[in-house]
Amino acid sequence: MNKNDVSSQVIEFWNDKMPFNTLLGLNITKFNAEVSEVRFVWQDKLIGNPILKILHGGVTAAALDLAGGAVAAANVIESLEEITPDIMHKSLSKLGTIDLRTDYLRPGKGEEFIVTARIIRSGKRVAVARMEMHNEKGEHIAFGTGTYIVG
Repeated sequence: MNKNDVSSQVIEFWNDKMPFNTLLGLNITKFNAEVSEVRFVWQDKLIGNPILKILHGGVTAAALDLAGGAVAAANVIESLEEITPDIMHKSLSKLGTIDLRTDYLRPGKGEEFIVTARIIRSGKRVAVARMEMHNEKGEHIAFGTGTYIVG
């Protein structure tokens, strides 16, 4: 089992087998130790303000969190010397959000939303990621900082 195979399995699992992600339509489109990317398209069920028809803030926060968790997980995989199914399960089962800060910059309007995340710090127990969300026009909608338990 190599790191590319593991990454593909993680992406498939998080995209297809995590009910909350599928409910919101969140899809990991990049997954590596340098940058992760999550994309989703506008759906009326994601409306937070029905008068203005803008994205619900919880959807924004969830997308930022998924991208941050993905880049943290990719860093965990990258740091492993040996990869077996048991080691992967043990390593990724510890992953969780400790803290998430979301800063909303403008209303969530758009047809598609792109969230990117990069690691600020990655240690043996904790990783910190910086995330940004833009729409398809490149308008910066939100950014966040996530702290994740990784070990």
